Amino acid sequence: MLRFAWAGRTSTDDQQDPTLSLPRQLRASQLVLPEDALIVVNFYDVESGRKDLDARGRGTAHEQFDIPIPRDGGIQDLLAEAERADRRFDFVICESIDRISRRTYIGTDIEHRLERAGIRLLAADEPFTLAAQGTGRKAKVATQLLTRRVKQGIAEFYVLEMLEKSWDGFAVHTEEGFNVGKPCYGFQARHVPHPVPAKRAKGQKKTFLEPNPAEAPVVKRIFQWRLEERLGYQPIADRLNLDLTTNPPPTPNTPSRAVGLWTYSNVRDILTNPKYTGHMVWNRRARKSGGNRRNPVSEWIWSPEPVHEVLVDLDTFIQTQDVSGHRFGSRTAAGPNTKHPQTKRSYLFRTYLFCDLCGRRMGGKTRKRVYYACSPKKAYVPAGHPAAGGVFIREDHLLEKVNAFLSDHVFGDYRRQLLDANLRHLDATVAQEREQQVAGLRRAIADTDVKIKRTIRNFELVDDPDEDFVRDINERRAELRAQREQLEVQLAEVEQRILAAPNPGLLDALPVMKIEVDQLPEELARALFEALRLEIRYNRDTNTATCRVTLTGPTITAASRTAKDAAVISLDDARRRRQQRKQKNTEQDRHPSGDGPVPILVVPPAGFEPATHVLGTIPVT
Repeated sequence: MLRFAWAGRTSTDDQQDPTLSLPRQLRASQLVLPEDALIVVNFYDVESGRKDLDARGRGTAHEQFDIPIPRDGGIQDLLAEAERADRRFDFVICESIDRISRRTYIGTDIEHRLERAGIRLLAADEPFTLAAQGTGRKAKVATQLLTRRVKQGIAEFYVLEMLEKSWDGFAVHTEEGFNVGKPCYGFQARHVPHPVPAKRAKGQKKTFLEPNPAEAPVVKRIFQWRLEERLGYQPIADRLNLDLTTNPPPTPNTPSRAVGLWTYSNVRDILTNPKYTGHMVWNRRARKSGGNRRNPVSEWIWSPEPVHEVLVDLDTFIQTQDVSGHRFGSRTAAGPNTKHPQTKRSYLFRTYLFCDLCGRRMGGKTRKRVYYACSPKKAYVPAGHPAAGGVFIREDHLLEKVNAFLSDHVFGDYRRQLLDANLRHLDATVAQEREQQVAGLRRAIADTDVKIKRTIRNFELVDDPDEDFVRDINERRAELRAQREQLEVQLAEVEQRILAAPNPGLLDALPVMKIEVDQLPEELARALFEALRLEIRYNRDTNTATCRVTLTGPTITAASRTAKDAAVISLDDARRRRQQRKQKNTEQDRHPSGDGPVPILVVPPAGFEPATHVLGTIPVT
């Protein structure tokens, strides 16, 4: 009796019915067996045939079905038993070679491993002969091998071709504005009849997106907090959880997994989803071939134009992505890092202080005094950069100068006068030139409209226009329309530059006050730094710290609000804390620590970019 093992596989558990496919495969294999052969064990899986071999045969999808075939294992169990001396079979048979694998390399690898164990792999749809026992002759396999290799090549080609066509279909589907899958948070499905009559008759529909009245405002708030206050994912989630009625949490695809609260990942998914810009976007993740990894932005498929209502404009979306780069490696929340067991205190300027020599963020340390150090790993120290710990600055020295900078240049009475006079004059000149460009372009567009109307009126002057006359009129009208489109593009570009131009008047939105950030609660101080877009760069070679504050239209409201919150701190409390700090510094001065020299805070003038940068110079006294 010849003992056979049967190998079966169905590709997916949602497109095929394993309760029908697997019995059919088994029956096809049984029909071609010789009379003295019997299938004694059954190995099958419900999985994709394009997986790598080490990932095959490890799933549990078969447990979801009542398959009327006893299962002795999957492909991994088949290969493991084939190499044992007490194996229960001498041959392996399948319905077709593509049931072993859809990839030629994997299929031949499995075939080779079975051959090394002395087991022949057969397929029911291939011609094969078995050597008569006791004759000493080998079975003929040449024709079978040729047929198999051809079938393997065709099978792999078929799969790749179908995947490519399917991918192209999804791309066109996206470009036309149709959504794939469940609508993201903030939107709801707007169903339209399917364009294919047969599918429309079955009730199938296609889906556009439209704002969800309860969720769309939440999305706008999340982007606003991220842009204006540069909050991290978890602080945004914590703020949303304070009012779940106004901010209903998302519901996952599997409702049983819902936690009823906002989480870090919920906020991250919203802030990184470009569909809120009005464009339909697909292929952001490799869900099947890449384990749900994020694809490069260059591989995303976008609709050419917005296809549904815009919840967040594209510029705002891009700016919120930049916040992640600023926040990378630094917590949002105030206070010590509770996740680090050795952390005993927090550092006021973490996140905002950078080494000017290498661009890395400087970290806080405490050695009798509080200071910040640039400590790159040995393998990442740039040329000319001191070794780890060679760049450091004391917090108290930096604090005094930052307080002076903010009090004079940002919240002082003469902050506008501290801006460079020549720079202000240059900005005024550029603004005047741009206004003149806008006026000129608008006049040109109006003149072009008049010319188009005159061209059309020429028809009224001719009783019987010939073909040449009509052709000339149409060509002239097309030229004028193309000219008008070019002028409109130029006008849009100039208007955009005007909107993005610096506006020193933003300073006037901030209150006038004297501020000492060390007297503020740390949470409020960090909120103020975020709203002002504070950035400090320390240069060890020159012993200077360059401080920059950036004010923009979208962030000025948050900056003004936070500054006013800081201004209401009790003066008595400020005096008390200042007196305590003075006593402490007096005691420390009696025991000098030998730390480095006091840095000079230098804030050189710089040109205005699409924001107002507040800069100045504060010497050390």
